[in-house]
Amino acid sequence: MLIQRRGLMMAATAGGLAGGGLAMPAALRAQTSWPDRPIRLIVPWPPGGSTDTVARIFQPRLQEILGKPVVIENRGGASGAIGAGEAARAEPDGYTWVLVYDTQATNESVMRLPFRTMEAFTPVSLVGTGPLALVAHQTTPYRTYKDIVEAAKKAPETLNFATSGVGGLAHVATTLLQQEGGYKLVHVPYRGGGPATQDAVAGHVPLFMSNVVVIKQHIRAGTLRPVGVTTRTESRHVEGVKSFAQQGVGDFEAPTWWALLGRAGTPQPIVDKMYDALVKALADPAVRQKIEEQGADVTASTPDVCGRFLQAEITKWGKVIRDNNIQADS
Repeated sequence: MLIQRRGLMMAATAGGLAGGGLAMPAALRAQTSWPDRPIRLIVPWPPGGSTDTVARIFQPRLQEILGKPVVIENRGGASGAIGAGEAARAEPDGYTWVLVYDTQATNESVMRLPFRTMEAFTPVSLVGTGPLALVAHQTTPYRTYKDIVEAAKKAPETLNFATSGVGGLAHVATTLLQQEGGYKLVHVPYRGGGPATQDAVAGHVPLFMSNVVVIKQHIRAGTLRPVGVTTRTESRHVEGVKSFAQQGVGDFEAPTWWALLGRAGTPQPIVDKMYDALVKALADPAVRQKIEEQGADVTASTPDVCGRFLQAEITKWGKVIRDNNIQADS
């Protein structure tokens, strides 16, 4: 009887497939046809910031490869947490993705979020990495990192520095620099790299810690003067400027990064297709050149490598945040 039932099931399945796939489960059909409509790419930052810039460089090539529109949605606020929260509530059907910034590894230690990164999302790939740079406006007297340290020690908590938001890597990394150097600055957080850059370029804040993508043109123009980078050694994106480690700050290292994530539970075949498409897009010479011209290095990785990297960043910077009592209202 068991053999007979198995035979009937196999025959029914074969007949269904031969008849146009009607017996194929709907979920499986959706996976094989993905994508069959426009894809939403959430950028959890305002236009003009580095995440938006990077997304708009690879988006045209990505949609060519996928054969469907990839629509960028800017959902700024709360250091990227609002846009990430929107992505975390999306259906795991492969039609909503999020390009996160380094704040994704710090936000859950800084603020109360309704989700945990490693539970809410499935990693797809790192997109790029690069240096953060501490820059001073050209009208300030600060020409070296030593100048800033000395000024801050003479008048503690009077010298302002801007970042793209509370608890982001720029904020946390600068906090660690202060901790290591024994001085204190005043943090001026913004809603994103774009607004912060505008005020930094205008001279409204004397110091700005930022990824190089949003400030490279202003460094070239001489408006913003770099005094140190957060990579382990000098970066080709800010020539002639030593890293903080090279300037005596121990083994200090805090590279910025961008990564593409999908909703947890997204079928693995869809994740694999998006990964393959993204890697192809990032390998395009024109795409790679544009990203690197902005001040970042293309760093495509496997989903597993991306996941391990995210977890390591969450652990590393979570300790700094707790040790310095950094909170969303600080």
